[in-house]
Amino acid sequence: MVEYVYNSTSIEGNTLSLNETRLVLQEGITIGGKSLREHLDVTNQSAAIEYVDAFVKEKREIRESDILTLHRITLKGISDYWAGRYKTSQNRIVGSKHKTTPPYKVNGEMSNLVYNLKDNPIKFNPVELAAFAHHEIARIHPFVDGNGRTARLVCNLILMRNGFPPVIIRTKDRAKYFDCLEKAHFGDLKAFADFIGRRVEESLILYLSAFAKTTKNNELLPLASLAMETQYGQEYLSLLCRRGLLPATKINNVWHSSREEIENYVQMVKHRNIGIGKKSQ
Repeated sequence: MVEYVYNSTSIEGNTLSLNETRLVLQEGITIGGKSLREHLDVTNQSAAIEYVDAFVKEKREIRESDILTLHRITLKGISDYWAGRYKTSQNRIVGSKHKTTPPYKVNGEMSNLVYNLKDNPIKFNPVELAAFAHHEIARIHPFVDGNGRTARLVCNLILMRNGFPPVIIRTKDRAKYFDCLEKAHFGDLKAFADFIGRRVEESLILYLSAFAKTTKNNELLPLASLAMETQYGQEYLSLLCRRGLLPATKINNVWHSSREEIENYVQMVKHRNIGIGKKSQ
């Protein structure tokens, strides 16, 4: 929860560090030199996650009012007038060529989004549906502020109600995240769905490792440690992780995998000849 709040707010410009975010959320400490807005930003996201948790337990369909509630929680005390309200003037996405939905069309497009989430006429799988919902909120940009935070919350709400763990979009992946969103704005939703899918895979590996009995083979280790035991260098293994060829997850921003996954990759290379390089000598 702390990592999610830190990364989701940091992507939007919040300057609280991961440890400072933890102190605010778990110890109730006020950080000197940081603005009230930044403190409210992280406490609001924590409250929004609690709302998502409660929603998932209710096992009901997503309503437009739920999205508005998540936005209301996100902006509580930051911009009370606009919290839970749609925009009334045209806005834009900084750095994007995409033109957001005009205010007079927002109600209709948000209603259509909720319909698509309920009936799923395109027959998206849960991960694709979560990516679709995130992108639609980003594309429409229905709010004056808080669009990204709300989109990520709705994305996780859909994943969690379908039995997946929540995902974290890390600040260090910000450029890739925005690039995939931009591609989706112009018709390539697959690139963004793949990006969300990678985050889901990372979360699944981390969650499953917590439940499985730890052995020498399935223990999660930093790539630097694994590289010392294989023919592959750390940079090569990192490349495999980024390309989705080696199942891995990030712990404290460091890629971790297991001996078992390395061996699976070695066997896959032997059978499919898909290697992308050798360890430099």
